[in-house]
Amino acid sequence: MKIVIIGGTGMIGSKLTAKLHSLGFDAIAAAPETGVNTVTGEGLATALERAQVVVDVSNNPSFEVGVAQNFFETSGRNLQAAESVAGVRHHILLTIVGTERMPDNIYYRAKVAQENIVKSGSIPFTILHATQFFEFASSFLYTSNKDQSIPLPPALMQPIAADDVVATLADLAVSEPLNAAIEVAGPEKIPMDEFVRLYLNAIGDSHQVITDESAGFFGTIVNDSSLTPGDNPRIGHILYEDWLRTTTQSQQSSAIH
Repeated sequence: MKIVIIGGTGMIGSKLTAKLHSLGFDAIAAAPETGVNTVTGEGLATALERAQVVVDVSNNPSFEVGVAQNFFETSGRNLQAAESVAGVRHHILLTIVGTERMPDNIYYRAKVAQENIVKSGSIPFTILHATQFFEFASSFLYTSNKDQSIPLPPALMQPIAADDVVATLADLAVSEPLNAAIEVAGPEKIPMDEFVRLYLNAIGDSHQVITDESAGFFGTIVNDSSLTPGDNPRIGHILYEDWLRTTTQSQQSSAIH
């Protein structure tokens, strides 16, 4: 079975491509780096020839007004059209838990637009809403100010390891379309401020997390239900504590060699 991974050279895409290859599937990493551009359409038709499944894990993390919206809408429409011509039987979209609950967030609004294109299209689909990745803990460093403090709210999260997301996507890729959206989350809930504080402690970073109810999440005020899944999500297996230990050991090994 041929499975095309849109965004296949990114963090999730490269892991998914490798996993599907290891399972014996013809997995194709489609991205601008491999000659496939879903916004311009370059290389898309060729990449989708004889493909049964398309998994879209592409990303455009811009908070500039209109940029992410244009990317996801244009890419989504181009994919639907190309998939229809190629006879694709299952379109899988990776998106984020809470997109519909934060309309003030520019990026989340763009993801909702992408989801709606998939839902209204002619290709059978599965939409996977994932919680925040463990690997994104470092992104909170960019919110710090000159005194090295990072103000964050104590709102609950249920973060997940990228490897657990990849395992779920691989399972969906070889299953029948659900024509519905499902959620996947990590095994534990943790306050956002503590999530980042534990990461900083593990890597020995000097930034200080300041608990601030009004700090928000990249400009959006959140509560305990904003970034956590609803009823009956799929649950990953990797604990944050174990991921931190493995990550720091890997970093230390790389530094030595």
